[in-house]
Amino acid sequence: MGIKDKLHVMVVDDMSVSRGLILQALDWMGIQHVDYCVDGESALRKLAARPVHLVISDYNMPGMDGLGLLEGLRKGRTTQRIGFILITGSTDSGLMERGNKLGMNNYIKKPFSPEALKACIERVVGRL
Repeated sequence: MGIKDKLHVMVVDDMSVSRGLILQALDWMGIQHVDYCVDGESALRKLAARPVHLVISDYNMPGMDGLGLLEGLRKGRTTQRIGFILITGSTDSGLMERGNKLGMNNYIKKPFSPEALKACIERVVGRL
């Protein structure tokens, strides 16, 4: 049984099309244990109750953005070690610097291919 058979992933994105593309890519990779939330607040609550191995979150969401979610995860006893990948269309180096200070494991810029997302995930969890 490989990593992809055991890996539990939470996708957090308020845009249904973007979320759908991420979910399709995870399905293409053979990752079966996938859940999603449409905002940072509900994701934080859900993850506190049932942590996963990896969160893939959009940055730009209403209310709590992706880095707010990351900050909340790192403060929680049960969520502080969850792997975190940020998805962003931004090229702002300050954003990446803030993410790194908060403990972001990796990031990927939009638009991306399923192959690029797979490589990004593998840099966090190991070969799928």
